[in-house]
Amino acid sequence: MYKVTILGTGKIGSAIAKLLHYSGDYSILVGDIDPRALENLTASLPVNTFVIDVTNEVALAEKLEGQDCVVSACSYEVNPIIARAAAKAGVSYFDLTEDVATTNAVRSIAETTPDGSIFAPQCGLAPGFIGILAHHLCSGFEKLDEVKMRVGALPQYPSNMMMYNLTWSTKGLINEYCNPCEAIDNGRKIEAMPLEEVEHFSVDGVNYEAFNTSGGLGTLCETLEGQVRTLNYKTVRYPGHQYLMKFLTQELGLSDRRELLQEILENSIPITKQDVVVIFCTVTG
Repeated sequence: MYKVTILGTGKIGSAIAKLLHYSGDYSILVGDIDPRALENLTASLPVNTFVIDVTNEVALAEKLEGQDCVVSACSYEVNPIIARAAAKAGVSYFDLTEDVATTNAVRSIAETTPDGSIFAPQCGLAPGFIGILAHHLCSGFEKLDEVKMRVGALPQYPSNMMMYNLTWSTKGLINEYCNPCEAIDNGRKIEAMPLEEVEHFSVDGVNYEAFNTSGGLGTLCETLEGQVRTLNYKTVRYPGHQYLMKFLTQELGLSDRRELLQEILENSIPITKQDVVVIFCTVTG
C-alpha cells in the first residue's frame, strides 16, 4: 500500500485522512502538534498518529523516512519547512497553499530533490481543482479568448453583516484579501489589486458578488500566457462582503496589521461546518 503522511488534523487534514483511508489503497500516518486533535481523529478513524512540531525540520525528516509522500494540511507559512524535510527524506510532497511566495519557495526546493520525487503545491480547491477544470475546458478550443474562474467557500446560513462564516484558514483568507493578484489582460501578465473589479451574478436564483483575490490561479498564468487574451480569478461571496473587507483592510489599514485582523475576525466571525462551495468557470474562444 502507498504510504502517506498527512500533517495537520484540521477540517481539511481530517477530510483527506478519511478519504484516503476509506479508499483502501493507502497506509495513513497523521501528525499534529496537538495530541487532543489526534485523539479526536482516531476516535472515528483507525489510523496511526504521531505528535510532531513541523518547525523541527530534522525531526520531521526522520519521521518521513520510509514514507512515499507527505501531504501538508498546515498553515502556508510552515510549508517550506515541510518541503525541505520531504526533500531530505526523499519523499514526494503535496500541499494546499494559495500563497504565491510559499509556492515559489517550494518550487525552488523541488529543484534539489532526486529524480522520481513529485513536489506539487497548490492542490486545494483554488488553486487546485479550479485550475484543472479551467484547463480541461480550454482543451476543447482551437483558439482561446477569455478564461474566467470564480470560486467561493460560503456559509449556507449567513447571519451577520459580513454575510460570512469562517470555514477554513483565517490566515489564508487574509492572504487572499491583501496580496497582489495575478491575471492576464490583453495578452499580458499583470498584477491586479485585491478586492477590486467587483462583479455580480446569480446562480439558481441566489445573488453573489465576485472580486479579485490572490493565489487562486495557481500557475495557470504561466501555462496560458501567450495563448489567451483574458485570464482572471475572483472569489465569490454574498453581496456586501467586499465592501466591509475593503473597509477593514484598506480604509483602516489592517492589511499591514494582519495579526490584528486575524484576531478581530476569529473573535467576531462565527465558525461553521454548514458550508457550500460555489464553482463557476467560463471559457470562450
